[in-house]
Amino acid sequence: MSGDHGPRVCVPGALTVLRESPTLELVLVGQPALLEPELASLSAADRARVRVLAASQVVGMDEAPREAIRRKKDSSLRRALDLVASGAADACVSSGNTGALMSTAHFVLGMIEGIERPAIISALPAVGGHTCMLDLGANLSATAEQLLQFAIMGAVVAEDLLARPRPRVALLNIGREDIKGNETVKAAHQYLLASRLEYVGYVEGNDICTGTVDVIVTDGFTGNVALKAMEGLAHMIAGAVREEFTANPARSLGALAAGPALAGLKKRLDPRRYNGASMVGLAGVVIKSHGSADATAFAHAMRVGVLEAGNGVPSHISAQLQAQAA
Repeated sequence: MSGDHGPRVCVPGALTVLRESPTLELVLVGQPALLEPELASLSAADRARVRVLAASQVVGMDEAPREAIRRKKDSSLRRALDLVASGAADACVSSGNTGALMSTAHFVLGMIEGIERPAIISALPAVGGHTCMLDLGANLSATAEQLLQFAIMGAVVAEDLLARPRPRVALLNIGREDIKGNETVKAAHQYLLASRLEYVGYVEGNDICTGTVDVIVTDGFTGNVALKAMEGLAHMIAGAVREEFTANPARSLGALAAGPALAGLKKRLDPRRYNGASMVGLAGVVIKSHGSADATAFAHAMRVGVLEAGNGVPSHISAQLQAQAA
């Protein structure tokens, strides 16, 4: 019901994935009067796999998380998370208020034993494929122990979502030398060296997209700044390419000749293909779609939720924590 576009984007995106997945069942949570019209295009067989659950309230994009928990107990966000908590649903996908989603999910679902804080992780474009990075904004700071927990969770996500059986894990730092970094990063480095993970040491910001590692670990402040910088750079490059190819008629002809290459580049850098950040560490699968996502982007977030639920990511994280402690 929330995000920038509400049901007119979220429902078509969800139905795209429903048609792709013959065994998938959807529960659309919100105001039936707005949800039902979006289902008119479904076949009878597909419509039988969709249930609409009424919720009388909506958490606004600017509402304080604490107020959402206290005053919006019949919100679409809260009722969707209640379904996951009760086992009536295997995953929750939302494009709503990030802070409210994280806080309510923490309150309703609780944490995996051994994890102190949830983290936001997403697969980012990299040379040769993708690199998972966390935390992307759930925690402004993190202790060394929490960075180790993030690394374990990141390795599980990379293994389950990117099919990397032994993911390479790195710690984001201002240099690769052991003397670089603050005391928290140095302590986390020692924890990771002693872990059972495939830890390869420090990486710098210019290594994020090189594809040399599978998981990059940092605190939420640094991770969010890095993510927004990458998004801004991608928009700047796209705009610069467009300006250069339309500067004069001769360059416009060059753009026609380069069309297939430009289309391929646009597809590789399309942020919609990377929508759907996982809130890992929670005792349930929760996926956050970007609030401005269109139907294509929301469908990708849905696919992430289906994949995580199918692989049992929370259970896998719990098993890995036990293995690390053994």
